[in-house]
Parts: sequence; C-alpha cells; structure tokens
Amino acid sequence: MSTTTLAVLVPLLPFLGAVAGLLLGRSAPGFVRPLAILPTLAAAVLAVTVAVRQGGGQPISTATQLTPTGSVPIDLSLYIDGFAALVAVLVGVVATCVQLYSTAYLREDPRYPSYAALVSLFTSAMLLVVYSGDLMVLLVGWEVMGICSYFLVGHYWETEAARSASLKAFLVTKLGDVPFLIGLFALATDAGSFRITKILGTVAAGGLDHPTLIALLLLAGVAGKSAQFPLHTWLPDAMAGPTPVSALIHAATMVAAGVYFVARLLPVFAASAAALVVMAAMAAVTMVGSALAALAQDDIKRVLAYSTIGQLAYMTGALAVGDRGAAVFHLLSHGAFKALLFLGAGVIIHAAGTNSLAAMSRMDGLAKRIPDAFWTMTIALLALAAIPPFAGFFSKEAVLVAAEQTATGHSDLAPSAAGWLVLIAGVLTALLTAAYAARLWLMAFRGRGAAAPDHGKEPFAMTGVLWLLAIPSVAFGLAADSIADWFDGRALTPTLATSVLGTGAAVIGAMLTYALWQRATAKTAAGVGAAVAVPAAAAAAESAAETPEVSEVTHDHPAVPAGPAADPGKALLGPLYPHAADGFHLDAVYDRLFVRPVRGAAGLVRFLDREVVDTYVRGAGSGTRLLGGLVRRAQTGNVQSYLSALLAGAVVLAIATAVLANVNAGS
Repeated sequence: MSTTTLAVLVPLLPFLGAVAGLLLGRSAPGFVRPLAILPTLAAAVLAVTVAVRQGGGQPISTATQLTPTGSVPIDLSLYIDGFAALVAVLVGVVATCVQLYSTAYLREDPRYPSYAALVSLFTSAMLLVVYSGDLMVLLVGWEVMGICSYFLVGHYWETEAARSASLKAFLVTKLGDVPFLIGLFALATDAGSFRITKILGTVAAGGLDHPTLIALLLLAGVAGKSAQFPLHTWLPDAMAGPTPVSALIHAATMVAAGVYFVARLLPVFAASAAALVVMAAMAAVTMVGSALAALAQDDIKRVLAYSTIGQLAYMTGALAVGDRGAAVFHLLSHGAFKALLFLGAGVIIHAAGTNSLAAMSRMDGLAKRIPDAFWTMTIALLALAAIPPFAGFFSKEAVLVAAEQTATGHSDLAPSAAGWLVLIAGVLTALLTAAYAARLWLMAFRGRGAAAPDHGKEPFAMTGVLWLLAIPSVAFGLAADSIADWFDGRALTPTLATSVLGTGAAVIGAMLTYALWQRATAKTAAGVGAAVAVPAAAAAAESAAETPEVSEVTHDHPAVPAGPAADPGKALLGPLYPHAADGFHLDAVYDRLFVRPVRGAAGLVRFLDREVVDTYVRGAGSGTRLLGGLVRRAQTGNVQSYLSALLAGAVVLAIATAVLANVNAGS
C-alpha cells in the first residue's frame, strides 16, 4: 500500500469509528469500546508507518481538485514533511492512551458512547489539520475541533459550570476565528491558491502585498485556539470537562493546532518583522502571567491548565524568533509529559475524592495509596520543570537557545527585540514553572493530617497508560540530535549558557518553594488548635475547587478535611496571590469592556424591536381589525335594509349623473 493511501487512512479511520460509535452506541453497547480504541490505535500505527517512510526526507505532496470555484481553487491535498509526520504520531499515540484510559475512568458514565465517539472525531479533525496541504481543508478540521471541544467540555451538561465552560470555550475561540478566516482569504488572494506549497512559494518570491496585516489576522485565530493572551481565559474554565478530555486537548489537539499552524506557515509570519515582535510580546506576557496564575490555583487541573498556556507560550516564543524546529520539538515533548500529568491527575482525583490541592495537603499517605501515579507524575513534573535529563529540559533549552541566538544577533530570522523578550521571559518562567511544579507535588503527595482513603489498586487501564507515557517523558529529549534532521536541520542541543540560566532558575524556584512549604507546614502545625474554631463546612467550601467531575468519578465522595493548608504559593506571591488566583481579573475586565456593552446593546435592540417595530406591526393589524369591524356593522342580515341601501345608492347615482349632465350642457 502506498504511503499516500496510508496517510489518507490516518484521519479517516477515527472518523469512521466516530460515526459507527454514534450509530451503534445505544443499539449495540458492546461494540462501543472496540470502536473507540481500535480505529484510533490503527491510526496511530499507520501514522508511525507514514513517519518511518517519510523519514524526515522530501515532503510527500499530492492533491486533487475538490471543486471548481471560478477563482481560487480548493484542493484535497496532503503535505507531509518531517513536522507533520511526527506531530501525527503524537496525536495518534496520545489519543489511543486517552481512549484506553477512559474505558476505566468513565466506566460507569451513561454517556460514555457519545463521549468516545466525540473523542474519535476530535482525533480525526486534528489529524486532518496535521496532514492537510490546503488551508480550506485545514479549516474544516480546525472548526470541527472547536465543535467537539464544546460538547466534550460540556460533558456534564447538567451542571452550570460545565455549560458555562463549554459556551465560553466556543465563543472565545470563535472570536479569534473571525479574523483568522479573513486572514486566510487575504492570504489566498495574494497567493492565488489555498495550497500551502504555492503559498510558501509566493512568500519566497516576495509576492505578499499585505504581509503584516495577514500575519496579525492569522495570529488572532492562533491566540484563540492555542489559548494565548488575551484569548486564553477559556482554557482554565474548560477543566469542567472530564480529565481525559483535558489530556487530549492540552497535549495533542486543539491548543497544539495553533502552534502547528504557525510552524507550517512560518515564512508568512517571518515576512513581517512587526508581526514577529507582536508574537514575541504575546508569548512573553502569556508565559509569565500564566506561571504566576498557576502558583495560586487550588484546583489541580487548573494548575495544569495554566501550565499548558505557559508551555504553549514557549512554543510561540520559539516561532517568534524564527525557529520552528525548537517550537515543534517542545510541542512533541510537552505533549508526552502533559498528557501524563493530566491522566495522573485523574488518578489522584479518582482516589482522593477531590481535586483541591488544599484538601490533599491535609491527607496523609496519598502517595502510598497510588504509587503508580506518584512516580509517573514525579517524572512528568520534573520534565515540566525542565530538570535534566528529562525531555522538557532539552526541548525548553532549544527554545532558549533560539531566543539567545536571535537576541545576540547570531540569527537574522527575527528582530533582536523579539529574541530579548522571549529570552528574559523564558528564564523567568523557568523559575516560576519549577516553583508551581514543586508546589503541586508537595501539596498533593506530602500532605499531613487524616489518612488518605484507601480504595485498593487503580485499574490497569489507567496506570498502564501512565507508565507508557512516562517513557517519552524521560527519554524523548535524548533524540534531540537525530530529530533535528526531521525539521529544518538547525541544532536542537542545549548550550552551556542557556543550560546554566534555565536549570539554575528552575533549581532556585524549586528550592525556594520547598523552603516556604516547610515554613508553611510548621505554621500550620502550630496553628492547629486555632483552626478548630473554623467550621468544617466553611473550611471545605473555601478550599475545595468544586467541579462536576469529582462527584462522578470518585469512589465514595469523602468529605474534604477541614483546617488550614500549607500553601507555599501564598508566601511566594504575597499580596499578588488573590489576584493571581482569579486570573488577574481578566474575566471581570472583559465583562466590563465587552459583555456588559454587548448586553446593553442587545437590550436596546430588544426595546426597539418590541416597542417601535412591533408597534407598527401591531398598528397595521389593529387598523385592519378596526376597518373590518366597521364593515361588519353594515352586514345586518336584514334584506329590507340591503334593498333600501341599494335604492338609495341608485338614487344618489342618478342625481349625480343628472347634475353632471347639466353642468356639461351649460359649459
């Protein structure tokens, strides 16, 4: 079978599995799990086969015209280079792990059939984005992912939190998609085609008439899809969905799509130095702000959500300095350890009966109850903190090296200002990332208080997936030398200067957090007597981050232990803590700047529609009814009245005729 045929089957198989799952979910429930796992697993195997055959060599490109349009043609085309081949492998592997994990995690969920089908459709859409060589076909996958995220985030639709989160995710990403679509049409108009190869050829020839405008329009869509400032606010709230969905969205689909799109079309963005500086500033603000917010979150999943936003900002920063190899390298590395973190968090929630770090910090022995999650999450957090020799160290260092080379003038791919922005923000974020990773580990696994609930060993479908993802989280970085040949050939190995900066910042952040945690623990132990006066219900309500998932997947819903929590984040952030916990009040700002004015305008339109437009409509109806009422009074049903009226009318006509005749005769 040809490589092209195999590549077509990669997105097609999960799509067929999704259709079959939706059709057979109720009538043949026994087929639901095989239809969820086998097509996705087959797609992952085929993606690996395509990657092996492509081998980082010449891109595989083929196309056939979808339909004549009269102007810019739309083609069904594939364009598979080293970037696409490896990202497709990531998507297939993570999606397979999520489907396997979900069979145990959601085994009692009555809506599992539709959930599994939507995950398969989500996977198919992302694979279409990865392999597509035509921007309009890519847009189809882009939008299908948005629809799937709406349904999956709102999986627990009975709750207000899930409904609001799904609607917010849909609206915020669509807000970015409007300028994104305009940018696609502007780009295709300048290039005369939606084909990626022809667009890149036009850019190389200097054929873009409006490069800055096009790049900024496209960047708006990327900011929405990849949750970058200022359109990042939907991603933390999307944690209202099931944890496996969070793993899929954060590690391999949806948010990765925006970064991948920029990497695919980086020459378009590089044609405008202003666009690169804007991208660098966006990345710098996003990575620092999200890291500060992660330090103040109580919900373990929201910590990981803000972590994803910051890591995506690293990738965006690498693209801003013109190194798409470093960006995609970090995308692949991050996909492995972030999927592991979310799925591990699911095991913790499953066992502890809460997603609150404050509650976990008051539980003793949780790490012993779930040893698989403890060890694998330790590996993933070390990778997240970029501690050598874990995968995150090598990929994050590749980003810092690219920024350092641009800042010092050793690379002419981007302005030096972009390099300095990314480098300074990247080093600062390395410190903050290690700090919130250490905080999460200490509060989740080193709690002190009542014994953690013991529910026995977690299902193998959940723990086995964790160990599978732990392998690339440890070893993927060692492939930095060989993987560079799959990209643009630029070295991805760390340098001494960036290694000292990045690792030193991470070590400082972790050690500072540990010291502050010890001090907070001592203060908590000393203040236990005073804490008894606090009602248990009030303490639980204050500390627990409630999500609908907790009541669905935990064993016996244990009460959250009451009392103070040893949180080093409060000491690290000081007076900034409450603001960071609320995401720096960006939702409130958007509410005042956009939501309230739009609601006010909608209220005005409603008033005009009801009181002005409807008045004319009602007036027309009332006038007709009045005229009908007057005419109806003449219809008495009395024949004599009708004859009298007829005679009177005839007399009047006769008199009028005679008068007119005399007037005409006299003239």
